[in-house]
Amino acid sequence: MASRKLVRGFWNHPAGPKTIHFWAPTFKWTLSAANISNFSNPPDAVSYPQQTAFAIAGFIGARYCTVITPKNWNLFTNNFALGCTGVYQLVRKANHDYFVQKE
Repeated sequence: MASRKLVRGFWNHPAGPKTIHFWAPTFKWTLSAANISNFSNPPDAVSYPQQTAFAIAGFIGARYCTVITPKNWNLFTNNFALGCTGVYQLVRKANHDYFVQKE
């Protein structure tokens, strides 16, 4: 009974699967997934402008997800993950460019 109530609450939520507030962030996860899949690429292939844009847009978007109504936690976690992956890629690139001894 409780699980049925939980599913019904999720289904009827203002940011649930019956709205664009659910599907847009769900498909936006592909940006974070693509960035994660690039972790195995060499750091010299990382773009500073692209990863800076990902990091800034991710963290600004995550901030605004906490003040909008309805609260959209799918979009918040998506934006936060995008910001974190952007920062990680920037750290990899900076470490490669400035701290690793070149042969």
